[in-house]
Amino acid sequence: MDTITHYIDGRLVEPLSRAYLDNIDPATARVYSRVPDGDERDVAAAVAAAQRAFPAWSHTKAAERSRIMLRIADLIDANLDKLALAECIDNGKPISVAKSLDIPRAAANMRFFATAILHTSSESHITDHAAINYTLRRPRGVAGCISPWNLPLYLFTWKIAPAIATGNTAVAKPSEITPMTAYLFSQLCIEAGLPPGVLNVVHGTGPKVGAALVAHPDVPTITFTGGTITGAAIARTAAPMFKKLSLELGGKNPNIVFADANLDQAIATSVQSSFANQGQICLCGSRIFVEEAAYATFVDRLVQGAQALKIGDPIDPTTQHGALVSRAQLDKVASYVELARADGGRIRCGGAPPAAVNERCKDGYFYQPTVITDLPVNCRVNMEEIFGPVVTVTPFKTEDEVIQYANATQYGLSATLWTRDIGRAHRMADRLQSGTVWVNCWLLRDLRVPFGGMKSSGVGREGGDEALRFFTEPKNVCIATGA
Repeated sequence: MDTITHYIDGRLVEPLSRAYLDNIDPATARVYSRVPDGDERDVAAAVAAAQRAFPAWSHTKAAERSRIMLRIADLIDANLDKLALAECIDNGKPISVAKSLDIPRAAANMRFFATAILHTSSESHITDHAAINYTLRRPRGVAGCISPWNLPLYLFTWKIAPAIATGNTAVAKPSEITPMTAYLFSQLCIEAGLPPGVLNVVHGTGPKVGAALVAHPDVPTITFTGGTITGAAIARTAAPMFKKLSLELGGKNPNIVFADANLDQAIATSVQSSFANQGQICLCGSRIFVEEAAYATFVDRLVQGAQALKIGDPIDPTTQHGALVSRAQLDKVASYVELARADGGRIRCGGAPPAAVNERCKDGYFYQPTVITDLPVNCRVNMEEIFGPVVTVTPFKTEDEVIQYANATQYGLSATLWTRDIGRAHRMADRLQSGTVWVNCWLLRDLRVPFGGMKSSGVGREGGDEALRFFTEPKNVCIATGA
């Protein structure tokens, strides 16, 4: 059985407690490795290592930081098959998804920020011919980076790449549910020659490791992706300490389809946006609103598309729909489907675990892609984040009506809009309370654009210049010219 270790001060080390947690393969429900049950002592050691490394790393030339990060990206590419298989086993996602999306995106994250720091510029202002003001941006110190279980290496690198690229050092906490690729990434950092202490990875639970990292007085910057309840707890701790926060939280994203849309494209993409990664992506369109004229056709064809997805063993290259990440997540999804039934919802397909996938996966955490209609717009299933392969479909008549439906939840992470009317596209995009609005597409990501949510979907933005600014402190310098 594999044993995962922390990565502290350039070395792979055991937890000080010598305690470990079981790491479960969700496709089989069997323990296949052990992950450190870290605590505040491990966090303290990691923060101390990061503090020691900060002076030298913050003064390392950008070209040298870039070179090391590009080397890490190359090593990710070279280990694509190994990392993809690890992600598949650890998370339950199809290996085809890990190989085509998760691991390549991790390498892309490293390359993007490694090269972005070579092309930054500062602001300057001439003040009434009497002075010149210019802005310096300097790294803030130790960054605490807490990443979720749904896209483990993808979102782990999304946080640490801009942190270390801008000259900060980092202490990262991956999810204890999916720790394997962060552990393998630690090995790649050693191979790439990343100086000791620049990145430290502490494994363990949120209440032990996450809370200790957020509360540590020598960690002035916290970036977190995860649930809204946890985000609120982080904010309560961090706010009195005046820490800089970026919180990317939950979503209950509307997918709006007008009758004039290209229905072939809208339906094919909606199958993907509903059930990709078993619906365990914060950007999935879990509430679909369809204009009445197209509603019946859309529902029928969406159901056909959902039923056509191949549910199978995640390590099978032909599998399209794998396992949910844990027993708790499976139970949560099933409970919301039962709520839908109690509220009069019609289960058009799915609504239960599938028949046994194969002998290896007979006890795994699988759930069928599920489409539900005939629910009240304001019921819990339509208001609360399920984070699983469950979507609802609701008809609408007018733009005003669907805007009201779309904006009715506490969340505002993303929205998708399908129409051929360019005027309508602009009107709707302006009125939707979402950090990202995709028009006639979904999950088309440009790493330069700001990413984050409104309302309870988060605070702050990541990506591109927003990330570079977040991890740096601006300093204005005003020099009199003697005029």
